[in-house]
Amino acid sequence: MAKQKTILVVEDDENIREIVLTTLKLGKFHSIVAANGQEGVQLALEKHPDLILLDLLMPVMGGMEAFKRIREDKWGATVPVIILTNLNATNEDLVEDIVTLKPSHYLIKSDWRVATVIQKINEILEKAGK
Repeated sequence: MAKQKTILVVEDDENIREIVLTTLKLGKFHSIVAANGQEGVQLALEKHPDLILLDLLMPVMGGMEAFKRIREDKWGATVPVIILTNLNATNEDLVEDIVTLKPSHYLIKSDWRVATVIQKINEILEKAGK
């Protein structure tokens, strides 16, 4: 039997977090949760999840700063990350960071469906050989 994949959800909005966790449960994934970027970095580097779903606008430490810190780690340099946000990538600095940090995918919260998220996670994990 295949090992259950672990997904780190870094999201400050409780309602969205619960929807994402329910979605992951339907996809048979194990979830760990952080409510801000600082917690996300700590859990990512401690637990080494198979994939990270990362919001950008959060208290304490924003998602892009958390993403940069995760990428500085040897393990974190290659972990698949899906940015999950309400922001469109139109800000020049945001676009530059996205190009530099290489997220596996970028999902606008208002545009995704449960089946799409599960499918995209499975595709990314398969591509990463996880």
